[in-house]
Amino acid sequence: MPPRYDSDEFDDDTDDSSPPWRSRLITWGMAAVALGLGFLIPYTIYLNNQVTQRFGELRWQIPTRVYARPLVLSPGVAMNAATLKTELAASGYRDDGTGSSPGTYRVQGGSFRISSRGYIDVDGRIAPRQVEVVVSGGQVASLRDAADRKGLKAARLDPARIATLYGQKQEERRLVRISETPELLVTGLQAVEDKDFAHHHGIDISGIVRAVWVAVRSGGETRQGASTLTQQLARSGLLGIGKEQTLTRKFNEVLYALIMEARYDKATILEAYLNQVYLGQRGKQAIHGVASGAEFWFGRDLNSLTTEQVALLIGLVKGPSYYDPRRNPDNALDRRNFVLGKLHENKLIDDAEYQRALKAPLGVSKTPGIAAANRFPAYIDLVRRQLGNDYPESVLQGAGLNVFTGMSPSAQAYAEGAVQHTIKALENKRRPELQTGLVLTDVHNGDVLAVVGSRDVSEPGFNRAIEAQRPVGSLLKPFVYLLALAQPDRFSLATWVEDTPVTVNLSRGRNWTPGNADNRSHGTVRLIDALARSYNQATVRVGMQVGPERLTHLISVLAGLKAEANPAVILGSTDQSPYGMTQLYQFLASGGEIQPLHAVRGVVDAQGKLLKRYDKSPAPAQEGDSIAANLISVGLQQVVASGTAARLNAEGLSHLQAAGKTGTSNDGRDSWYAGYTGDHLAVIWMGNDQNEQTGLFGASGAMRVWSGIFRNLPSKPLRVNNKGLDWQYVDANGNNATDEGCPGARRFPFVVGFAPAYAPCSPPAEAMPDAGEAGSEGGGWRSWFGLDRKAPEPASTPASETPAR
Repeated sequence: MPPRYDSDEFDDDTDDSSPPWRSRLITWGMAAVALGLGFLIPYTIYLNNQVTQRFGELRWQIPTRVYARPLVLSPGVAMNAATLKTELAASGYRDDGTGSSPGTYRVQGGSFRISSRGYIDVDGRIAPRQVEVVVSGGQVASLRDAADRKGLKAARLDPARIATLYGQKQEERRLVRISETPELLVTGLQAVEDKDFAHHHGIDISGIVRAVWVAVRSGGETRQGASTLTQQLARSGLLGIGKEQTLTRKFNEVLYALIMEARYDKATILEAYLNQVYLGQRGKQAIHGVASGAEFWFGRDLNSLTTEQVALLIGLVKGPSYYDPRRNPDNALDRRNFVLGKLHENKLIDDAEYQRALKAPLGVSKTPGIAAANRFPAYIDLVRRQLGNDYPESVLQGAGLNVFTGMSPSAQAYAEGAVQHTIKALENKRRPELQTGLVLTDVHNGDVLAVVGSRDVSEPGFNRAIEAQRPVGSLLKPFVYLLALAQPDRFSLATWVEDTPVTVNLSRGRNWTPGNADNRSHGTVRLIDALARSYNQATVRVGMQVGPERLTHLISVLAGLKAEANPAVILGSTDQSPYGMTQLYQFLASGGEIQPLHAVRGVVDAQGKLLKRYDKSPAPAQEGDSIAANLISVGLQQVVASGTAARLNAEGLSHLQAAGKTGTSNDGRDSWYAGYTGDHLAVIWMGNDQNEQTGLFGASGAMRVWSGIFRNLPSKPLRVNNKGLDWQYVDANGNNATDEGCPGARRFPFVVGFAPAYAPCSPPAEAMPDAGEAGSEGGGWRSWFGLDRKAPEPASTPASETPAR
């Protein structure tokens, strides 16, 4: 029988007592609260410190971006319509038929209307502007401002991004201020993703309850979001994107969101979101932030997006993979139209704009607007090398720097195309696999415009343009003659030299007897013809008079190249790289200036402050250097006109009046060509990595690549500077100046004050004088190249014969 309770036990005076179960419940509840607070309070403090560290400083790893050179347009600059289109495409410009918004252009024949974007260069901030350019006759015929129609001396277009140097994470991100973000994007994002963003305190209670219920039913894995923008930022920016959304992560996400809302204002949170949001993937590159998203998907600046593009960008927030407009255009279109509906519903766009945007295409660029991590490995390798002393790799990567280079996208494209086309044309079953290295420069300032380091132009690794050390053959001959012409009282281009068998005595009783590539001797010839036809025997005779030691000293001074001072160096028996030979030839191509080559123009930090500049203007050429270099240029023009490179003119390049020199090493293992115009110099090597015979001469291999480049690359013809030169006609059989009408007379440049005496036409002589051996040592220019010393005795190092071509 159950216990009995008297009624007086339950009068009003006994209300403070409770049943045993209620007391226990209160006790346990208080204990739970105490334990919860004991855990939650320190845990919240810990998370608060995490927010301070990860969010407060907002220090993401911003990739270092590498840019080409800005395209400078001015009247008279070499240019054609195809090249201008190539440059515009590389910089992400679109032909929209109007050219009225930044990053667009309109073209009608040779007339362009271009709207440039503003950008920061090594010279400072360059404002956007609209220009009208007319291209005609291979050059810019006119340039004027599109607004006031006034003529312009020059205009610069923003450069193409050519590479991205990442930190530990390959995250593509471009920071943007909320004040710089289009209003429609800011308000539209809230309308679609978080309508109550302005009012909540970081979380949506109903959304959390719904997400937790779904998670419980699915066994602890969350499958539903309904997260606020603050929670999304906490998830991706502070927690990091996980493969699974567990209850623990969701709990931390909520606490992070509450802490952020308590510590930061809405504008700061929204700005961080705009820079963090994940919007796509390109290989290993993760695209973060709305600015990079606009560039990646549309190839446009954020502020130039149309309504429908803004809607698509907002729509991609939900799932960049599922709504990928390039792979899943139907999904993307549905999502974009849904967002447009939300924008219209919230009165962010009017009826007319809504209907127009619904009918518009997606507007996505065919290819990602962001440069691949390293599209040009050989060029970027040179950039890294030149930055290495000032910016170690650990500093350079992920530092948010902007590196401005001298690359010309059109020159690089033409160089790559010429390499691939030429190798394809030359390959056959009997020939080993061909490889190549190439450097192309601007002769006015030493900018490196293009670099190719492999037959596979996108292949990283061994950079033959810089690292390949190969025998240069006859590419050194012009510098032998340069030393000779620096003694105008002994040598001129009209000087007679003997191209007959020659023997050089070496040490230990050895002899060296080089022969010509055609196995013939050509008797007494003019010095200019010995250079143009690359005669070995004549070159050795001249070279032994000026001295191998002086030759090696000269190339060391001009290009920092090291070579042994033995007689064979006269015929190019030294291993050098294409880059080294380009630096050497830059002296000739620039008209005698000492121009250190540079791929990097300057480095600017993330705030636009110039950190260092590398493209300082070279010092003007010394008078003697200029005269000597121009005399050699005349001789090298003869190489193209009638010598070993005459094929170039036959291929339709005579208008360039180019200067050049072919080179071939022993047994046809290495094919070289160095050639320059009034604007550009290109040095090309072609051969085989295993040093096998290719059967190619300079003219049949490397020169074909040069020809392929300059058939497309706009370039001014070479006009030799005649300052300090005295052009005279010389009779056919002697050394006297004569009249233009004298039979067989040829016109030569002489150093002023050293032209031969005038004499009337003379009858043919039975034998030509050996002018190359005449005269005393020295001359007015000997001090310029250290020629006041006697020629050295032949070195003891054995020398080998080097073919001329």
